[in-house]
Amino acid sequence: MSEKTDRLLSVLKLQPVVPVLIIDDVATAVPLARALVAGGLKAIEITLRTTAALEAIRAVANEVEGAVAGAGTILNAAQYEAAVEAGSQFIVSPGTTQELIDAANDSDIPLLPGAATASEVMGLREEGYKVMKFFPAEQAGGAAYLKSLSSPLAGTLFCPTGGISLSNAKDYLSLPNVVCVGGSWVAPKELVARGDWAGITKLAAEAFALRG
Repeated sequence: MSEKTDRLLSVLKLQPVVPVLIIDDVATAVPLARALVAGGLKAIEITLRTTAALEAIRAVANEVEGAVAGAGTILNAAQYEAAVEAGSQFIVSPGTTQELIDAANDSDIPLLPGAATASEVMGLREEGYKVMKFFPAEQAGGAAYLKSLSSPLAGTLFCPTGGISLSNAKDYLSLPNVVCVGGSWVAPKELVARGDWAGITKLAAEAFALRG
């Protein structure tokens, strides 16, 4: 587990913001990923919420130099296996089940499991997890709630996702138990639809600058 944790952290520490993408048209996947990488955001989460998702992951993994493709919204073992087969280097889930934990244990590709309560975090810690997705971040209590977990659950790191934007990202990134945040604002649907890759690179660069 420690080796997979280290590999997951090496991905999450690449940047302060991990783009969370819903890709409807696989033709946009490669130029979108290239635009994000050009802005400094190499780790990219493509969510399995569309029929194009697995093909998009495969395209990004195979064709975009510098990109680290990951899969999000993984809900079961079959999706886990399919995402890994497509080339995912990390797996993200909105919550956690024993089926997902078993799938992660059987795979070389690390899981970023979702948790929203202290009890869920404690359960994942018992399974050996030290890095988790805090979701849905804003709706579950926001930065103030996450800060309150930092002392009693010391040693646990989070990637908060859900309702995070450029305006509140620093509230999370300033916390000692936050390694990065997940966000969709770096790839707005309207810019993707227009093919405004330069605009997306600009947003990615602004997000990358949040590290400072």
